[in-house]
Amino acid sequence: MARKDVLIGLLATPAPSAAAPPRAQKGAIGAVSRSIADLKARSVIELDPDLIEAGGLQDRLESDAVDDSALARSIGEYGQQVPVLVRPHPEVEGRFQIVYGRRRVLAMRALGQPVKALVRDLDDRALVLAQGQENTARRDLSFIEKVNFARQLQDAGYDRKVICDALSVDKTLASRMLSVAGRLPAALIEAIGAAPSVGRDRWLALADLVEAGGDGVAAAVGESSDARFQAVWDHLTTQATTRQPAMGATPLPRPAPRVVLAIGGAPLAEASLGATTLTLKLRLTQTAGFEDWLLDNLPALLRDWQSGKPNA
Repeated sequence: MARKDVLIGLLATPAPSAAAPPRAQKGAIGAVSRSIADLKARSVIELDPDLIEAGGLQDRLESDAVDDSALARSIGEYGQQVPVLVRPHPEVEGRFQIVYGRRRVLAMRALGQPVKALVRDLDDRALVLAQGQENTARRDLSFIEKVNFARQLQDAGYDRKVICDALSVDKTLASRMLSVAGRLPAALIEAIGAAPSVGRDRWLALADLVEAGGDGVAAAVGESSDARFQAVWDHLTTQATTRQPAMGATPLPRPAPRVVLAIGGAPLAEASLGATTLTLKLRLTQTAGFEDWLLDNLPALLRDWQSGKPNA
């Protein structure tokens, strides 16, 4: 082959072959390639904010126009100090989805300036884990916003371990969060909003009031979300008081709890049936982890039971 032909062959860029799988690089070359990939993942680039779309789950229940304007003014004066995290859009070439940093993207879009961003290839599971862990580190997300995030993870089909990892909580707290999410209508949570001064115990108590038959969506009136929570609380506690039997009247009988025995005869669980709910208390000394499996598989068990019913 002529020397000129050899040079052309060396300089030409071969067309990529769709059929040939990528070769796993080992040794020094592989280490260098991985290092370059790691550096690229940690590199901050500038992106047009109009190329960035929503992604992941909703972390905030409401926006604050005053805070958003203050953030835009601060960035306009001092520049964007902290990059956002995005991933390449899984369906649209050349576009991106936000993982975290929504308010910064909106501020840069309002300012007409490019967004400083880290770009990482994340699948859906990695995206929600990154978003959840970023939210956990932020002090401005309220308890109910984290509850709402946990509910979205559960609705999306993620198991209890992913929910715990995303929120950096243990299984007990995750169960309490999902208990609140399951007993409070999403419409009521959205009507109240973030309620930053309201903690876990009051939300649990509000869930008890709703579960007892209260309806507080119409009562969620107030200038702030904390005020709306208080309005709903006052409304539901008043409803609960009026539902109490009059002085001297015989209270309505409540069904006795049903005791469930294990195969060997030892007490396994106690079930109390209310007007609209069933409360199941498992003896954790007997379940050996079954409680976690039951919570994770309860939606599938209900689906299978419904599909097997006559005329379902």
